Amino acid sequence: QMGQIELKQVTKNFGDTQVIPSLDLIIQDGEFTVFVGPSGCGKSTLLRLIAGLEDITTGNIEIDGKDATDMVPAKRGLAMVFQSYALYPHMSVRKNISFPLRMAKLDKVEITKRVEGAASVLNLTDYLDRRPGQLSGGQRQRVAIGRAIVREPAAFLFDEPLSNLDAALRVGMRLEISELHKRLETTMVYVTHDQEEAMTMADKIVVLNAGAIEQVGTPLELYRNPRNTFVAGFIGSPKMNLITGPEAAKHQAHTIGIRPEHIDVVESDGRWQGAVGVAEHLGSDTFFHIHNTGLAETLTVRAIGDVSLSHGDAIHLNPRAAEIHRFDAQGLRIS
Repeated sequence: QMGQIELKQVTKNFGDTQVIPSLDLIIQDGEFTVFVGPSGCGKSTLLRLIAGLEDITTGNIEIDGKDATDMVPAKRGLAMVFQSYALYPHMSVRKNISFPLRMAKLDKVEITKRVEGAASVLNLTDYLDRRPGQLSGGQRQRVAIGRAIVREPAAFLFDEPLSNLDAALRVGMRLEISELHKRLETTMVYVTHDQEEAMTMADKIVVLNAGAIEQVGTPLELYRNPRNTFVAGFIGSPKMNLITGPEAAKHQAHTIGIRPEHIDVVESDGRWQGAVGVAEHLGSDTFFHIHNTGLAETLTVRAIGDVSLSHGDAIHLNPRAAEIHRFDAQGLRIS
């Protein structure tokens, strides 16, 4: 169990404020685990506790079955990749990648072997003699990842590594990091506020809210069986419609949830009706934001392909009965 990380009753206080209430979590060896949640939910703090960049207040952290609670970061065998690439501008790519190995005084032959191995994995071989200033944002991020790879860590910790990149690059880098994980088979812990990034990359997602774990599961488990309204509203894009009042009471629930992709647009006699507000025509899909349904302020519906309804048109809808999620007054799932 090379890269297994276990948190046991870990808490973190900043002064009198508890930012992480008591938390237990096991990250399996070789697993791609994503911490996701809104800004300020404690996901970066949790990553920094694992890395040893912050001290935990109470509890224990074990890495590979060894107590790492009081270990300095360098001894934990973890490599961290931040959103600010923190490259040395005056050094070549080769020197940037080899920096941790030169600090550790590895011999030159071993350093060259590791650097060239990492460069070939990351398509950086032709750039080894360039400086960071001569590279694109995506290439600089790859250099930062290369510097982590050469250390051959027990686990990689990524803190929102793609948030400085534009949308197209982010999608490309997402695929590259996923491919890298398949090749290296090393534990990766990845922090993001972007639930789509979490859904597409993770083996296991940990949804955090105010420092507490709301749910842990595979992307599909969280999508199909959200434990509460928080997870239901956070996972999935566009987000789940949550409806209270008489319509929920019909289903013996305080709140019902239905995803935009589980509501069918029909010609007439729909169970629900409303008026089209904004219609987003994306070609592959059409997203309708619907008003005056008497259910929710706005209902979002995703139709496949292009559906030629526009602003102000009447629309008929049928929610798929099997896809309705039910929640109680505390927001917890009713099975």
